[in-house]
Amino acid sequence: MLIRKIIALSLAATAIGCWSMSAKNSDSRSVNAETDATPFATPKPKAAPTETPASSSTTSTSNMNATGTFYDNLPKTLSRPTDDVSKLLLREYGSVFVTKATPPAKIVFEDEADVSAFQKSLTRDSSSIGGYTVTLQKPAMDALKAAIAEAQKSGLSIGPRGGDSSMRTYAQTVTLWSSRVRPALAHWSAAGKISKADAARINALSPFQQVSEVLGLEEKGMWFAKDFSKSIIYSVAPPGTSQHLSMLALDVKQFDDARVREILAKHGWFQTVSSDLPHFTYLGVNESELPGLGLKKVTSGNRTFWVPDI
Repeated sequence: MLIRKIIALSLAATAIGCWSMSAKNSDSRSVNAETDATPFATPKPKAAPTETPASSSTTSTSNMNATGTFYDNLPKTLSRPTDDVSKLLLREYGSVFVTKATPPAKIVFEDEADVSAFQKSLTRDSSSIGGYTVTLQKPAMDALKAAIAEAQKSGLSIGPRGGDSSMRTYAQTVTLWSSRVRPALAHWSAAGKISKADAARINALSPFQQVSEVLGLEEKGMWFAKDFSKSIIYSVAPPGTSQHLSMLALDVKQFDDARVREILAKHGWFQTVSSDLPHFTYLGVNESELPGLGLKKVTSGNRTFWVPDI
């Protein structure tokens, strides 16, 4: 099955992150897809992180059952995933669902109206930080400001990487997705792997509907990443899945400074996507509490990530 292939690849390649469309403003050029020369560049695979403590990684969704501590801590209103795609997305970057702020209402938001309705239900705060407007849920913003104040006492700065480092719209995730899907459909159609009629049909679908179609084609070896050599999920996130939609994520400019990471963690901000180094997620608890929420510690490059233990 495709999902089994993708999960197996995820142990030796990158997982999806939240690529920024304003990365040209970044001062780091070797982090992830958002720092490549083009705004929609594909991230390069890297070695899998080491889990601490050791755990048995799986290569099949048959072991990704909706039971255990992580699932016990999910919002009661969140429907537990039954399909392989949703299970994979939850495993890859579902840590946000155990936040003490308001978690996403769904694993995948369906469209702009769906996202907008959720965002309007949230209490948010906007502030100018590092020359950019940062918009987050209020508890996340309060914690960020506290972290910034503490950092300043040590002569450190904490700020966003660009203008889209915090809250994002559904349209932004669609733009990224389409930048992969359309060229790939044209490529595989020209190669005779898919008919022009079928390519046109998929192009006409909503982004939400395209996800299963694209993954179905990838199961047949028609990869949708930028260079057509790997799955689209290692290039961009499917529309409606970004943590930024819930205003609980921030791409931090000073992500490479261990002192900054320590201060952010002290104030409830943690790294939760091992392939997206600038990305921090507001969970709002002490680090010692994270295992009790069903998250496991993963270490890579002297960095600590907290991911769902499923």
